Amino acid sequence: MNEERLLKVLVAPHVSEKGTLLGELNNQHVFKVAVDATRVEVKKAVESLFDVKVNSVRMLNQQGKRKRMGVHAGRRKHWKKAYVTLEAGHDIQLAGNE
Repeated sequence: MNEERLLKVLVAPHVSEKGTLLGELNNQHVFKVAVDATRVEVKKAVESLFDVKVNSVRMLNQQGKRKRMGVHAGRRKHWKKAYVTLEAGHDIQLAGNE
């Protein structure tokens, strides 16, 4: 697989209360990924960037929220989220040295 593509698959870590809880309990991490990304691409990207072993990847499409500005109605962009489960003994440190 193309290395350039793997660098574009992961957009950002998705930091939320649920994601933090999953990380502590189930060794899972949540990432915002490219809308056209596949499970295999996400798995290879995480394994190559963070040097860990991935057990499974679950994906979901997040619909953009509807927003209004006075009489003008609009919508935020749709995006894709990936829940990455790591194998036992592997961990990703996203924020500094903890």
